[in-house]
Amino acid sequence: MASSTINRWLRPEVYPLFAAVGVAVGICGMQLVRNICTNPEVRVTKENRAAGVLDNFSEGEKYSEHALRKFVRNKSPEIMPSINGFFSNPN
Repeated sequence: MASSTINRWLRPEVYPLFAAVGVAVGICGMQLVRNICTNPEVRVTKENRAAGVLDNFSEGEKYSEHALRKFVRNKSPEIMPSINGFFSNPN
């Protein structure tokens, strides 16, 4: 019984599926850890929860303006701009 299950799921055709699901789970886990550790609105410890609502705008700005957002702010929203320009703007 167990060997037929292993033979069914551990085929080379299934490896890309495992990789895609693994990457998706990794991204979800990374976002969860980021929110728990650095989000100013999430308070895990009892002392922080007792503080109530804080008007800490600078901490919220620092959280929302992370490095990736700053990097892509002035970039064109294209995956391959040179190829897109080649096919859309013929000379």
